Amino acid sequence: MWPFSRKGPSGFSSSSTAEEVTQGIDGSGLTAIVTGASSGIGAETTRVLALRGVHVIMGVRNMLAAKEVKAAIIKEIPAAKVDAMELDLSSTASVRKFASEYNSSRRPLNILINNAGLATSFKLSKDNIELVFATNHLGHFLLTNLLLDNMKKTARRSKKEGRIVNVSSRAHWLSYREGIRFDKINDKTSYRTMLAYGQSKLANILHANELARRLKEGGENITANSVHPGTVATNFLRNSSIINNDAVKALGRIFLKNVQQGAATTCYVALHPQVKGISGEFFSDSNLAKASSKARDMDLARKLWDFSMNLIREIDTSTKGK
Repeated sequence: MWPFSRKGPSGFSSSSTAEEVTQGIDGSGLTAIVTGASSGIGAETTRVLALRGVHVIMGVRNMLAAKEVKAAIIKEIPAAKVDAMELDLSSTASVRKFASEYNSSRRPLNILINNAGLATSFKLSKDNIELVFATNHLGHFLLTNLLLDNMKKTARRSKKEGRIVNVSSRAHWLSYREGIRFDKINDKTSYRTMLAYGQSKLANILHANELARRLKEGGENITANSVHPGTVATNFLRNSSIINNDAVKALGRIFLKNVQQGAATTCYVALHPQVKGISGEFFSDSNLAKASSKARDMDLARKLWDFSMNLIREIDTSTKGK
């Protein structure tokens, strides 16, 4: 149980659960996509949104695991509306297929939660981009762009605010010295697992901030924010021998958030009326928080946006050439 539970201005704290921060909220009539929804925070986010009446589409790599999560949710909440679609964020082809199928289904989209993430030793994605950056940032960047027209149309038709939530981390403070290594994204020699993870989480915030600026400039009724879920006891670092140590696990039960608490800030920003109209902000413990100076650098945000667009074009060009 997370012990440091002083309530913030929202009335919630680090010990608040996703159910608590959405208590009394009616999400019926809303449709959400949650990436990485087959385990951990993503699965709990899906469950709680479904509990509040939201129709949730799980974007997942592991369809078997998603089927099990869906079955568990339906067993608990018989009226829940939950579906699963295959999505590998490390592959632009998979992202494009997912978005195309979703848009073709004519489903509306009110809420997009870019939750999936990983931290790993140096590897290249199917598109030959460093895997952590490709999965945590680039895949979500492309997915959001491909679904944005749908979200705009939904917001206009429904007259309900659309919300985009990027699940980042306080680890964004621990990126490489230059923040985003535009010229060294694929540099194996200087790769550091946690710094690469921090870089990708910094990219999540910069993406949300630049997206928020563009949406506001376009007069769209859609917000974009980023969140820190907290240090959560999930299987995220399941391959770490340190995390798997019994003594560390015991301490983790005391000092780390559980999954119910870890999903709280995401669900709060996705559904709570207190967040209406707030865009381009960073949240932690279901309250506004301050991101790093690099995360608040709008020039860096614009540079990352242009870099990401160019990277996707390069991938498309190389794919067409095969």
